[in-house]
Amino acid sequence: MQTIQVLLEKELLTAVDQAARRTKQNRSALIRDALRGHLHRLEVRAREEQDRQGYASQPAVEDESRFWEAQAEWPRTE
Repeated sequence: MQTIQVLLEKELLTAVDQAARRTKQNRSALIRDALRGHLHRLEVRAREEQDRQGYASQPAVEDESRFWEAQAEWPRTE
């Protein structure tokens, strides 16, 4: 691991320390977990955007899914 310096507002640092105590982690572990989670969400968003662009560039053909819909067993609503 490497040591880095990060500047945080006092209120944010206080919130981090409170969360670290609640989760029984040290400050560094909490920040590492938060960064991993944020980076994962960014990656998911990027993939979703790539999918959106792909589907937008090749729109579905009108009757493309009718065969599969006919094969599907839909739950009954009562």
